[in-house]
Amino acid sequence: MKYSKLDAKDHAREHMRGIWAAALNPFHDDGSFNEAGLRSNIRHWVDDLDIQGLFIAGKQGEFFSMSLAERKRNFEIAVEECDGQVGTIMSASDQNFDTVLELARHAQDCGADYIVVHAPMLHFVTDPDDTVFNYYKAICDQVDIGIAMWSHPDSGYLMSPELCARIAELPNIVAIKYSVPREMYVRLSHMVGDKIHVSTASEVEWLDNIEELNWKLYLCSSPPYQLQTKNDRRMHDYTQLAFQGRFAEARQIRDSLDPVRRAILDTKPGGKPQAHGKYWQELLGQVGGAVRSPLLQLTEEEKARTREAFEACGLKL
Repeated sequence: MKYSKLDAKDHAREHMRGIWAAALNPFHDDGSFNEAGLRSNIRHWVDDLDIQGLFIAGKQGEFFSMSLAERKRNFEIAVEECDGQVGTIMSASDQNFDTVLELARHAQDCGADYIVVHAPMLHFVTDPDDTVFNYYKAICDQVDIGIAMWSHPDSGYLMSPELCARIAELPNIVAIKYSVPREMYVRLSHMVGDKIHVSTASEVEWLDNIEELNWKLYLCSSPPYQLQTKNDRRMHDYTQLAFQGRFAEARQIRDSLDPVRRAILDTKPGGKPQAHGKYWQELLGQVGGAVRSPLLQLTEEEKARTREAFEACGLKL
């Protein structure tokens, strides 16, 4: 590791910055993991799009359909391909606590920069705070790597800002991916200051959060490589302008992406987000591929609608 447990927060403040993207995992038609495809995508994201960090084996990456060995291999490929050029954060999320620890230790041992751990689903629990605090504390106690919390409605509850601030006191908690209403992450941002990074996956709110909350980290979803091409890096450009305090110019570029955002949203079937994201990648020249069961593939009609919207959205290939 590049830092000690007690230095995790300082290291993340300095190095965990910019646009970090959540990787979709490419699979072959027979369901096997397309390692070469992932490597190709990572090279494009790093070399052509200047993405600063990658979120590996999360829900976008269909970790729930992958074996433990495949998830570990997913970590290794990302570390090898990124090779210190950009940061890596590995999802160690799982309902089995021993699996969380095994993945966390593997991430630490293979050279990942950080891990992210989703808040657990809790059955019959009406007051989750002490349970969730103990969950993250138990992980922190057993590994040294920097840890990002992750609160999302998928858990069946949302972690309160007060709970997040309490967990943020643990030595190797460095960030949170906070998929909550804006008023909640605004409150948390004010509560924790620069102790940890607070972020959310909403790209449309990213610029406002740089300006109003002094955020330094977009953590993270697929827009960084779905809204951009080698010849059209508008998310990168408006982010850099915002970091320079040139917000009027940044806002003009951000708003110019509205046709691309609409093309994605208007053609994405509600039950097929990963399949749609992978097909959009293919239209961009990236490696997409199939989704794994029980997820559903796009129909030919859905592909045709998406392709038509893509061709009219104004992205420069």
